[in-house]
Amino acid sequence: MAILRGLPPADTVALATRAWDLGIGVVEVPARDAQGMEALRATVRAGAERGVPVGAGTVVDLGQVREVAACGAAFTVAPGFDPEVMAASREAAMPHLPGVASPTDVQGVLRAGGRWVKAFPASVLGPDWIRALHGPFPDLRVVATGGVDGRNARTFLDAGAAMVAVGSALGDPEQIPLLTAL
Repeated sequence: MAILRGLPPADTVALATRAWDLGIGVVEVPARDAQGMEALRATVRAGAERGVPVGAGTVVDLGQVREVAACGAAFTVAPGFDPEVMAASREAAMPHLPGVASPTDVQGVLRAGGRWVKAFPASVLGPDWIRALHGPFPDLRVVATGGVDGRNARTFLDAGAAMVAVGSALGDPEQIPLLTAL
């Protein structure tokens, strides 16, 4: 998954296009401010032309859920788990990817009906944490996010992450061949 944070709309669309061309089929645009919302709208339009969904990131309250739904976001992502945000996202027909950093968080997500979680920050939690998490939660789908790049992504995937999310690595020319190889 590509996370395209803090860029002007045209730059966000350009990086989303680069990600799609590399075969990265999932794009998230954090929508914490007016520029983020505009970038989300522009990227949703570009994704629609290619038939690919675009999600909204850093969705932490109910007002944001309504705003990103109006922009056409296909899913929502959050740095933590809030059952009300998860429920509102579902009610708006947008799957929700909540951030977790403990088994207690995971249990809350599962109790709320989720199956996917965002291990955040993955660089701090580490691949061994993801591997260990699958002991008590074997069916859990984990997206490793935060500090993941072309150099360490494979270790997270090998540890059982279903997906990795990269942000600034997409803007680094040295990372592109590494990401393409994945």
